[in-house]
Amino acid sequence: QVQLVESGGGLAQPGGSLRLSCAASGFTLENDAIGWFRQAPGKEREGVSCISTSGIVRYYANYMRGRFTISRDNAKNTVYLQMNSLKPENTAVYYCGRNPRGCTNSWDGLRSWGQGTQVTVSS
Repeated sequence: QVQLVESGGGLAQPGGSLRLSCAASGFTLENDAIGWFRQAPGKEREGVSCISTSGIVRYYANYMRGRFTISRDNAKNTVYLQMNSLKPENTAVYYCGRNPRGCTNSWDGLRSWGQGTQVTVSS
């Protein structure tokens, strides 16, 4: 059974850090592009970052560069999103999804995705 499970969310203070994990089962994660998406309250879902099968990474908003880092551990079949210097506007539910056709910042085309993990940044 193909499954993606996000974890690592929670409450963080502004300026703090969280590392989100996206653990895959039922398929080999490195064979697909894996993207992180988020949906903030009252807003549409948007792409955050993606790592391709070849390891090329993409960040879909300027504010992420230098603060967010996506990585993959093939041995653990897991993709991570390290988020540093968190701000209240980073509050959202974060999802990971797989796209066999490559990285895209669009939710369309995802073959499967997880249930999401809540990230709340507040003092």
